Parts: sequence; C-alpha cells; structure tokens
Amino acid sequence: MPRRGLPLQGRVRWLFLGLFLLLVLLLFAYLLECTPPADVSLILPGPVGEPYGKEYYQALLQEQEERHLNRAASLKRQIAQLKQELQEMSEKLKVLQEKKELPGVPGLADKDQEPGDLLEYLHSQIDKAEVNTGARLPSEYALVPFESFTSSKVYQLEMGLTRHPEEKPVRKDRRDELVEVIEAALDIINNPDEEDGVEDDVPMQRQTYTDGHFTEGLYRTERDKGTLYELFFAKEDSSSFRHVTLFRPFGPLMKVRSTSVETSGMIINIIVPLAGRAETFSQFLQNFREVCIQHDRRVHLTVVYFGQEGLQEVTSSLEKMSREESFSNYTLIPVDEEFSRGRGLDIGAHAWKKGDVLMFFCDVDIHFTLE
Repeated sequence: MPRRGLPLQGRVRWLFLGLFLLLVLLLFAYLLECTPPADVSLILPGPVGEPYGKEYYQALLQEQEERHLNRAASLKRQIAQLKQELQEMSEKLKVLQEKKELPGVPGLADKDQEPGDLLEYLHSQIDKAEVNTGARLPSEYALVPFESFTSSKVYQLEMGLTRHPEEKPVRKDRRDELVEVIEAALDIINNPDEEDGVEDDVPMQRQTYTDGHFTEGLYRTERDKGTLYELFFAKEDSSSFRHVTLFRPFGPLMKVRSTSVETSGMIINIIVPLAGRAETFSQFLQNFREVCIQHDRRVHLTVVYFGQEGLQEVTSSLEKMSREESFSNYTLIPVDEEFSRGRGLDIGAHAWKKGDVLMFFCDVDIHFTLE
C-alpha cells in the first residue's frame, strides 16, 4: 500500500502546480486587458500640472488673434472718427468765413462763432460735468455711481447688489468702447505733451506703458453731459502709478489730465467708527500692531467713539499700544451721539487736515492682512 500511494501523491502535486500556473496566466491576461490606453493629448506639452493638448493652444492662438483684430478695429474706428471730426470742423470754418464776407451785417460772425465752435462746446461740457469740481445733490439717490472694469471684466451696479455684479463675458459693444478708452490713455501716457508736465530729463516718466500695465478703470455716464473715465496704469517694480482722466462729451474723447502719482510716502488713514465692544477693539488693536505697525508704520488710526460707556477702556488700550510700540499716529474722536456708522466715517474723514491721504473705511470686526 505505501508503494502504490507514492505515485498518487506525485500526481496530485503536479495537478496543483498546473492549476497555479493557469491562475497566474489568467491574472496576467486580465491585467493586460484592464490597462487603459495612452492618451495622445498628454504627449503635447502644456502648463505645469494640467493635461492640455492641441485644443488649449488653438484656443490661445484664437484669443491672441481676436485681441489683434479688436485692436485693429479700434484703430480704424479712431481714424474714421478723426476724419469725420476734421470734415465737420472744415465745414464749420467754411461757413464762418462766408458769413464774415457778408456785407452790411456787422458782428454776425462774432455772434455765431461762439456757440458754433465745436471744441469750445465740448470743453463747456467738461466744465458742467463732475470732472474737476463736485456738485451739490439733493440726496444720495441723485448720485450717479461709478462702475469699475479691468481688461476682462466689468463690475456693474445697475442690476443692484442682489445679483452678481460681475459681467463676464463683457458685451461686445462695451468691450470695444473700453478697449478704445484704454488705447487712448496709453497714447496720452506714451506721447505726453507740455500740459502733462512731463520733462525730458526724467527717465522714469519716459517709460513705455502697454495694455498689460492697465490695472483698473472707473467710468460713469451723466445723461445730459457725457461719460467720465478714470484709468490707472502701474508697473510691477514701481512705487508710482499713472492716472489718466478722459471724458467723452457725447463725441470724441478729450483728455482732461495725465499725472504721475507717487505712493511710496503716502499715509493710509484707517477710520473705525466704534461704540462699546472694548474686548473686540482690543483684538482689533492686536491685529493692527502685527499688520500695520510692525511691518509698515506709514499708517494713521482714527477711532470715532460714540457715547461715554467704555470710552475709558478704549482710551487705555490706545495709550498702552502707544507706549509699547512707540506709535503716536492715532486720533481718538469722542462723539456724544447715537451710534451711526456713516456719521462716524464722515467725521473721521473730515478730521484729517494733513493733505492727501488714502482712507481705509474699516470696521472693528474686520481682520485684514498685510496684502
């Protein structure tokens, strides 16, 4: 019996070995079948960490081409507009010359020349609009608000704050209008005249600006006067920015001013209306120390405090900060009135008497950073 059982055990071993090899082959075939095919689009190089292929670069080329086409169309519109303006001025000049030659009508040319001068009329529109001086309004509802825009977005208020104010993509007519304004401002900056006060011996002011240096713009339209544009251009490594004001008095754009604004020594006046909440104000002062005093001391803190309750604690907190940080650029304005945030901001703004300043309307609950 033992001799007959040995061959049986050997057959069983070979059978198990065969089954094991068969399972290995089946597993290998399954792995080959489940391997995903290679994505050809990943072969093309794209941005780091993003699997972009041909479509990405075709979109880039199309966007670049559309930008050049828009610039060419804008230049064509400006040329056509200038030609039309020149033709109108030539016709008006011809009419005035004919009137001067009329016999027996003294003073007719002088009488008609004043309202007929197109440039004088356009400049009068600037004087009527709120460009150089403000205007008294009956209430805040009569104020025409500004809308801000960048090179790709427009932040509008006409829909109210209940909906998202960002308009993207920008409508074609509005995009063409804003592109024209940006190009006109760049032409003014890169080709200054004597009115801009730019001297040839100042190399910084002779730097060339492009549309890539455009940071932000503001515009608003007064229905009986025209559209006012405020545009800002800045370079990365510069401590100054260029500010260009344009006005379209329902006609061609007219330059109002072009100035260079130096910001390296500008003070930021942080205005905080407050009533009570001494503990929250202590946390605000701690953040103010870390962000403003310890990094950049070109700040001024204006606290407008309403009422008498808690005033002593706020005064002690300010004096303690002043001693520990050797910082005296703060103003505490006690007001014996009922708390009003708008009233407090207005009092704090009018309390500054040291020239131009950048005002930061803040609340005691806001936790701001250095950026």
